[in-house]
Amino acid sequence: MVSLLIATRNAHKVGEIRAILGEGVRCLTLDDFPGAPEVVEDAETFAGNAARKAEALARWLAERPNVKPGTETGEWYVLADDSGLEVDALQGAPGVHSARFAALDTGHPGNSSAADNNAKLLRLLAEVPPVERTARFRCVLALTPVPRFPAGTAAAPGRAGEMVLRTELFEGVCEGRIGLAPRGQGGFGYDPLFIPAGQEATFAELGEAIKNRMSHRSRALALLGAKLRD
Repeated sequence: MVSLLIATRNAHKVGEIRAILGEGVRCLTLDDFPGAPEVVEDAETFAGNAARKAEALARWLAERPNVKPGTETGEWYVLADDSGLEVDALQGAPGVHSARFAALDTGHPGNSSAADNNAKLLRLLAEVPPVERTARFRCVLALTPVPRFPAGTAAAPGRAGEMVLRTELFEGVCEGRIGLAPRGQGGFGYDPLFIPAGQEATFAELGEAIKNRMSHRSRALALLGAKLRD
């Protein structure tokens, strides 16, 4: 069985991934590895952040003595993603800063609340007419195999860091527009404001089942799922 360490503690995101990948993939999260290092996501692109996180955690996982990738547990991978909202009227912002969009104004470390991020977005778009509020959600998944070591040998500290990792990237995009006010109780993040193309309801109003068929993450995961089933 394929095992994935999903590089997040976001329960909403994990739920989406598990629902879309379905059975046949063992999904663990950073909550299952409390000693996992924090990886600074300061790349300028979604792909750069996702790959950086996946590779750092794959090397860390390879050096854990109680985890044996590629033996009795089957193939082990780290799955990391970076995703966010790109608004055309804001020249692609918030982009890679989607999770801490409001915090950029205060210099406060860490992510902002969804309410604060949404409030800032609406404030910046206050004078933008509906026809010009086009936007998209973009997701890039990075899949990195955990380095293998010969049977019966242990990975010395730093040994995994010497290995060249074969990271694969999978990208999904969902086009849409930004509403005039938050609507709906489902989803998370910018979902109450994002209306996907061809719909009149926001992601937060559509419900998880419908969202998971059209979201940026579901499109990236469809490509990933095909890879894992090969």
